[in-house]
Amino acid sequence: MARDLTHTGTPKTVELVWGLLILNTLGSAGARTIIPLPRSLIQMATMGALVSAFALALVLNLRLRVRASAFLFLLTLMLVLSVVSSANLQSGFGALFRCFRLALFVGTLWLLSRWWDGSQTFVRYHIRMYFAVLATVAAGLVVSPGAAMPDLYGGRLVGALWPLTPPQIGQYAAVIIGLTVLLLLDRRTTGVSAAAVIVPSLVLLALTHTRTATLGLIIGLALAIGSLILTSAAARRFFAWAVLCATVAAVGLSSLLQAWFLRGQTQENFSNLTGRAKVWDALLAAPRTTTEQLFGMGLGDKSFGGLPIDNSWLAVYNEQGLAGVTIVAAVFVVLGGVALLRPPSPARACAIFLISYCAIASYTEAGLGDASPYLLHLTVAASLLAAPAAAAPLSAPAVPRRRTPHWAQRSEGT
Repeated sequence: MARDLTHTGTPKTVELVWGLLILNTLGSAGARTIIPLPRSLIQMATMGALVSAFALALVLNLRLRVRASAFLFLLTLMLVLSVVSSANLQSGFGALFRCFRLALFVGTLWLLSRWWDGSQTFVRYHIRMYFAVLATVAAGLVVSPGAAMPDLYGGRLVGALWPLTPPQIGQYAAVIIGLTVLLLLDRRTTGVSAAAVIVPSLVLLALTHTRTATLGLIIGLALAIGSLILTSAAARRFFAWAVLCATVAAVGLSSLLQAWFLRGQTQENFSNLTGRAKVWDALLAAPRTTTEQLFGMGLGDKSFGGLPIDNSWLAVYNEQGLAGVTIVAAVFVVLGGVALLRPPSPARACAIFLISYCAIASYTEAGLGDASPYLLHLTVAASLLAAPAAAAPLSAPAVPRRRTPHWAQRSEGT
């Protein structure tokens, strides 16, 4: 077993479990792929990945040693609420299936919590796994540029080998860029390795034209690096160069940046967030009973009237009611509060970046109330904020030497 451990004492199989969780949250709906993949086949693959992740985590942690935390308690509470809200079958039997999926997802996180020790182990897992996902996107772009940037999505980059939408690709790229920058500032990776991740990810992010991911990356990095300014000279230098480059870009490339940001949309379409505001207004205006307001309609596909909700808070309100919104808010309060109370450190900066990114993305993306990449991002933040486990002694403590009574001591010369 000792050969299956990394330098932090974490079994290498844990990385495989993490990769299976990421595969499960990739989803089955998206762009048309080069080789048509039946949605049922993709769903079997993603659900099989989740079942395999839970089984492997259970095998790794047969003694069920877990590290209880407020974050996991809140996720469990969200699961219980989801089961209660879905029991009336207003969203059909699919709601119960989604509850089962969420139960496996949360259960796997509980099993993995044994290895949450405040180190950056799960950060590296996160970067490697999502970079592998982006590699499939890049491969699809090389093989078939037309399929990877279809007119259906306005020429934005999609997954041509696996059905991924532009917001998904933008999210994955932004997250691993931010985490890699923070690892580089902490000298946990080399410049060459960091560039190999950051440069292609920036290209893919630019090709997706995803505004939410770009803003989340910029604001999240600013907050994370800001938390290191007083203690890290590298963070101060990076922040100064970033401000200088941003100023030059804003002056010299303002028209180009504006065109990229607007994506050819009219001012009216941009102001109502590409039609999202209309769906939000309709959802809030829909009549609901008191029970539906408090506990929601049950887990669904994050849509209303056949259109995507694209807002985590409203999606949670629709499916888990005000109680669910309260739980999600508590997750951010707990993680954010713990991060603010921790002394400045690279691990804390990574956690701040992930929490900030998820908070920003929650305005135009759904997923905080169900198994999703956003819950995985927050899980990595929770692992970074966990207190280091108490180290076991390397050897048995020395037994105090028994003192000989004075009356039993032999006198000199006897």
